[in-house]
Amino acid sequence: METTQTYRGYFVILTFILILVFLLNISLGSVSIPINEVIAGLFGNGASKETWQFIIVEYRLPKAFTAVLAGSGLAACGLLMQTLFRNPLAGPFVLGLSSGASLGVAILILGAGFLGSIFGPEISGLLTNKWSLVFASAIGSFLVLLAVLAITLRIKDTMAILIIGLMFGSLTAAVVSVLSYFSNAEQLQQYIFWSFGSLGNQSWDGLLILSSCCIIGIFLGFLSCKSLNTLLLGENYAKSMGLNIRKTTFLIIIATSILAGSITAFAGPIAFVGLAVPHIARQFFTTSNHFILLPAVLLCGSILMLLCDTVAQLPFSEFILPINAITSLVGAPVVIWLLLRKRKLLF
Repeated sequence: METTQTYRGYFVILTFILILVFLLNISLGSVSIPINEVIAGLFGNGASKETWQFIIVEYRLPKAFTAVLAGSGLAACGLLMQTLFRNPLAGPFVLGLSSGASLGVAILILGAGFLGSIFGPEISGLLTNKWSLVFASAIGSFLVLLAVLAITLRIKDTMAILIIGLMFGSLTAAVVSVLSYFSNAEQLQQYIFWSFGSLGNQSWDGLLILSSCCIIGIFLGFLSCKSLNTLLLGENYAKSMGLNIRKTTFLIIIATSILAGSITAFAGPIAFVGLAVPHIARQFFTTSNHFILLPAVLLCGSILMLLCDTVAQLPFSEFILPINAITSLVGAPVVIWLLLRKRKLLF
């Protein structure tokens, strides 16, 4: 089995691209800041203009870090899910976590309007601030996670878990549709804006919480690499090697849930990245060793999300496009081209 030494050149190139795209993401926007000023603002004595320094430190740097965390975390989720379920179409939200988060936010927004009509606009404003939406999203994801874990403890078949997760997603999506139907235009608009996803307006406190969750989830993913390599040889062989399938499944679902749940809570539901990045990484890292694939998808996911965020900012313009739309518009054609070029999926 290949080691990281085999692909050292690829890792060096990807790391260099990541640094370059990271600086480019901070440089471009409605206010263009020269790269040398960005470097001075980050590592030197500060940018030559105070406004540039403020924009770099207080807005663009947290947004760039959020893009790195969201891209790498969702990509790791996709890799774990695709290997666990042996399904190339599996992604980080196949267990219904995104729909659970959407349900929590939908209930909060609808409830805010109802309570606001009774107790006044102050209560409504309190319930719909950023931290309230983060909390509601996290609670929704967590409740779906508890339901999936309870089923995981009783069912051994991973494909059954996948189907049940998809049913949870359909159920919660149906409830969100009903709530949306009875919402007024203002509530519906607020919910739709949240569903577009956003990497901006992150505080450093929120970024600390998000980064902690992502570190824990990725660490659990690395702990699962050996088990995932064994699972590729088939469940029967894995059992004969002494692998505890249920324990492995439980650990992977916990890792995926922490990553997908926290990212959805802070950045909203971001589609495509978790599904596509593992396929993109496999085009260059032609190995089944997850000790190589996992760091590869972390780098590729970070680069892709930074690129999509840079495009979404519409450089030299005051407009910002929804990140959800850009991830699909930019990434989907790339994946289609790569898969047609290889003429095969991997499972």
